[in-house]
Amino acid sequence: MTTRVLTIDDHPVLREGIAAMISTDPGMEVVAGAADAETGLEIFRQLLPDVTLMDLQMPGMGGLQGLRALRGEFPAARVIVLTTYRGDANAREAMAAGAAGYLLKSALREELLGCIRTVHAGGRHLSAEVCLDIATHVGDELLTPRETRILQLLSDGKENKRIGTELGISAETVKSHVSRVFGKLGVHNRAEAIRTAIRRGILNRYP
Repeated sequence: MTTRVLTIDDHPVLREGIAAMISTDPGMEVVAGAADAETGLEIFRQLLPDVTLMDLQMPGMGGLQGLRALRGEFPAARVIVLTTYRGDANAREAMAAGAAGYLLKSALREELLGCIRTVHAGGRHLSAEVCLDIATHVGDELLTPRETRILQLLSDGKENKRIGTELGISAETVKSHVSRVFGKLGVHNRAEAIRTAIRRGILNRYP
């Protein structure tokens, strides 16, 4: 029986490339493609594909929100996140949202096909690089929502006093939060904190 695949990615060339790779396997076919999560949801409702490949960075709803919406409406949907973003926080969030696979766009054809087979059979698959990222940070203390928000405001270029005003706390309290963020991330300054947070997916640069 043919495994029917839906691709949701805003880059048409990538969708075409994925379709070409999948077409080399006689047991799979791409039944449709969508450029955004909203359209992807509509197509999913119509076609009920076996496996959905979902990008993270897309206009509109975005991949994570689209994943949550799809799994909320179709709890049995089997979704693989196919992305350029490696970070351990990205992968953990996607898997928590219901993804069964997390694959990098740099993956070779055999890994992509193998991932689709595994997920279609009810299993899970993560890229080796992503597994390494997760293993590297196992046991790390997670940032609190307040700390993450402060880090986001730091990345917007705001100083402690302005952050305090926005959050209704003192500049000294902000300074204390920033110090804890540095400690949890293992960094020594704001620039390092922002770079590390973006690399790990704690601060996302996609919708």
